[in-house]
Amino acid sequence: MPNVDSQNQKTFTYPRNTIKRAERAIVCSPFNPCLFETMRSRRVALSEMTANLGVKNGYTKHHISELAADNALVWLIQVGVLRREVDGQGITDSFRLTPLGRQIVEQFQKKSWRTPTWSDNLYNAATRWFRLPF
Repeated sequence: MPNVDSQNQKTFTYPRNTIKRAERAIVCSPFNPCLFETMRSRRVALSEMTANLGVKNGYTKHHISELAADNALVWLIQVGVLRREVDGQGITDSFRLTPLGRQIVEQFQKKSWRTPTWSDNLYNAATRWFRLPF
């Protein structure tokens, strides 16, 4: 596998609304910044994020079931922050950051992660609930 020169990588530019929606989805998710920072360097399996192991690893804010974690992760995939990891036999239960997710996590490294406001939670829930299926 060829080495990647991260200094010469082309960065994508995203519309401001896309970035705002992705930031809101991240801060409203049940996951801690530690999870996204870990995903910058490696894939993380669903089993590492759920139940007591998720809390122990510092990945979740509270105990979360596999179904709830999967639903939250699927929303982050739809927003464009995450992608499922693929191996030689197909899709796995592991996740990584997309270029958009990496860009947002790197921005949050320069400043502290913000706490979602009630309007963030409401807007994120409404966007998630009323999204179009295509």
